[in-house]
Order: sequence, then structure tokens, then C-alpha cells
Amino acid sequence: MKSILAFGDSLTWGFEAGTFKRHPFESRWPNVLAAGLGGKARVIEEGMNGRTTVFPDPVADAERNGAVALPILLESHHPLDLVIIMLGTNDIKYANRCRAFDASMGMQRLVGLVKNHDYNADYAVPQILLVSPPHLVKTDDEWFNDLWGHAIEESKLFGKHYKRVAEENECHFFDAASVAVADKTDGGHLDAANTRKIGEGLVPVVKKILGL
Repeated sequence: MKSILAFGDSLTWGFEAGTFKRHPFESRWPNVLAAGLGGKARVIEEGMNGRTTVFPDPVADAERNGAVALPILLESHHPLDLVIIMLGTNDIKYANRCRAFDASMGMQRLVGLVKNHDYNADYAVPQILLVSPPHLVKTDDEWFNDLWGHAIEESKLFGKHYKRVAEENECHFFDAASVAVADKTDGGHLDAANTRKIGEGLVPVVKKILGL
């Protein structure tokens, strides 16, 4: 059986828009992907609310820097056949004011961490699939509008920059915005249907990558 690490933020964790609750297990995209692979691979859910690519969050209790967490997970879950990374939305929120381009540079660093990790010599380096997140959308929620309302147009550039990073680093690429739309309740998170759409959209992509 193949092993896949799904590494992401609240969109991977399954944050239900407008409720601060978690989507049911069967609706979260890593588990939808696993179901679509028909038992030929296990998909490890590793989503954390607020996680960034490589930037620290000065207002958070827990460490949200993806570059800190990823090497630990590569070590604890190896051997892995594929690492799927979907991050970036939290890079461009209020705390960091980064651009999508900056998030893509963070993704490039994460790619390097996967490729250069000190794996057991008996195991191959896993393949990498970069996923650009769905675009932010306009919301009437004042708190979320203050959080990332300024970054709606910037979020539309994720796909362009992430695709370039994937091509330059010989990784695979998928644009989640091609299948999923954020919920206007808070402007950034997903309802259950759109969360499932990401998993469903990834099924043929992952099958091709892993030869399933």
C-alpha cells in the first residue's frame, strides 16, 4: 500500500466555514482522496489551523511555521510515496502581509526540505504534489474581512506562482481553485461540498503520479 502525507492548514484540517467546527471525517479532502484510491493508499491527514509555509505567527500559541513541522512529519511517517502540500492562505493574511509570490518561495523551501531530508537509505525520496489553495472571496464577516479581505486579488495569483515552482523543481501541480470555491460566510474556508471536491479532483492526479 502506498503512503501519502497531506500537509496543509485549516483547509486540510477541515475547518467548517462560519462555525469553527471540523467537517466530518468522510468529508475532509484527504479522506475523500483515500476513498477514491480504493484502498491502494493511506492518506495521512496533517492539517493545522493557521499554518503557513515558512513564516512564524507571533500571535499564536502553537508553532505554525510549516518549515518547522514538515521535517518532523517526514521522519515520523516515512516511508512516504507522495507528499501533498497545500499552504499559502495564511501567508497573505494580516499578520504577514506577504504576496502570493512570497508564499511560493515558501513552498519552494518546503520542496527542498522534502527532497533533501535524511531518509533511511532503504527508502526512496517521495514525490511531491504542490496544490495552490482556492481563492479568497468577499465576505460580510467583519473579523474575517479584516483578516484577509485585503488579499482577495493576491490569492488569485497562487496558481500562477505555484505552477512555476512545481515546474522548476520537477514536482507535480494541482490548482484547487479549479474545483473548489471558498464560502462567502467567512471568505476563506470551505463548505463540505467544496472540501470534498478537492479530494475528488485529486484522485485522478494522484493515481497517475503513483501509477495506481
